[in-house]
Amino acid sequence: MSERRTQIVIIGGGPSGLLLSQLLHKRGVQSVVLERKSKDYVLSRIRAGVLERGLLGLMEEAGIGGRMAKEGFAHDGTLISYGDEMFRIDFKELTGHSVMVYGQTEVTRDLYDAREAMGGQIEY
Repeated sequence: MSERRTQIVIIGGGPSGLLLSQLLHKRGVQSVVLERKSKDYVLSRIRAGVLERGLLGLMEEAGIGGRMAKEGFAHDGTLISYGDEMFRIDFKELTGHSVMVYGQTEVTRDLYDAREAMGGQIEY
């Protein structure tokens, strides 16, 4: 019988811990994610969801960008209001890139699905 050896323990089954676990797995590094709450609890937490370019790249690298590409909303800028004045900050013009509006809960759901599909170990 071969012994499975876990190299890394990650505390927290939110998006950061799950993304780290997924990226490590893609590089052949075994990890286990420890989460003190249930999966249902973690997925019930509603959080903001504006994702910048760096995270979008990591999600693609982790193999979880497909649903986001279909369901997310590319956002090129925002309006700022001060008193009676309103002006627009154009992200794409200023940085050359949009941001993605895609809920953090959906990112977490995509990561759980990917970890489970790859047999990743998550302990609640």
